[in-house]
Amino acid sequence: MPFLGQDWRSPGWRWVKTEDGWKRFEPFGAALQGGNSQLNDISHAVILTGDDDDEMYASEDCESAAKKRKKDHCRNNTDSQCFYRENWIYVHKESTRERHGYCTLGEAFNRLDFSSAIKDIRRFNYVVKLLQLIAKSQLTSLSGAAQKNYFSILDKIVRKVMEDHHNPRLIKDLLQDLSSTLCILIRGVGKSVLVGNINIWMCRLETIRLWQQQLKNLQMNKQVNDGLTLSDLPLHMLSNILHRFSDGWDIITLGQVTPTLYMLSEDRQLWKKLCQYHFAEKQFCRHLILSEKGHIDWKLMYFALQKYYPKKEQYGDTLHFCRHCSILFWKDSGHPCTASDPNTCLMPVSPQHFIDLFKF
Repeated sequence: MPFLGQDWRSPGWRWVKTEDGWKRFEPFGAALQGGNSQLNDISHAVILTGDDDDEMYASEDCESAAKKRKKDHCRNNTDSQCFYRENWIYVHKESTRERHGYCTLGEAFNRLDFSSAIKDIRRFNYVVKLLQLIAKSQLTSLSGAAQKNYFSILDKIVRKVMEDHHNPRLIKDLLQDLSSTLCILIRGVGKSVLVGNINIWMCRLETIRLWQQQLKNLQMNKQVNDGLTLSDLPLHMLSNILHRFSDGWDIITLGQVTPTLYMLSEDRQLWKKLCQYHFAEKQFCRHLILSEKGHIDWKLMYFALQKYYPKKEQYGDTLHFCRHCSILFWKDSGHPCTASDPNTCLMPVSPQHFIDLFKF
């Protein structure tokens, strides 16, 4: 397996074994080297064109200018950003002889391939929920590079929603929580640790408000289809579709399409099963809500209970953690587990558990 070390320059180098021995894996080394050589040529040409009397001063100025251009080139060049795209990482919380330091939340967020995960419909809700939890409580713990990666992924999510019109409500909730957190942090600057310039955070807050306005003005295009539609299905099939929803707002939204769907969405048994799926019976007794006829109003019960208790999370695909190897990975990444029975040491990782893994 690859050997990981750490020094002051990076969160860790990746080493691969070749026929000539161990070599450091540098995916962006050629691009950086090419860019640096071009900058050296430019600075050398400027030095040669200077006067002989000012050659010494011009040489020093051009060298410092060349160094500054190198830094700006590395920062602005998107191909040289130090964001890994790995399907699994090793989660280490203490130093050993082979490894120095520990894995942080920002490092894990940078190295795991979340940019590709949002393109998978099974993982989209999982990544959005993780971003929302980070926005609520862990935004200040991210490094500058992790914050840049965070807003880069968020930008891709907003663009995706604007294009395919899928899950706009989830993104609106995420942006609302993120906007509230940024407002509190900006007002209390100096009292809390806010990595980066205050002007950068102000620009990010303006960008979030622009995204919110774009989603607010989002209009669904009416699809023209001469074939079979949802309204043409029999009642028992429509009822079966509603019973497969795990979120109450999705049921209400679908009920607004046609009068038939509205009638089915108001079914008491539908909301009773939804409450039983997310909450325990002991929680029902503490928040009983009765209708005018004396029956339990399960619809109001559902929205009342979710204010006091967390709902059961349901995702198409999640990250997994191997207790034997201490590896965090996506399920289809081909994690090289060394246990005799890998299935016994695998554990699905919820978004909250992902954050808890990096609390020391």
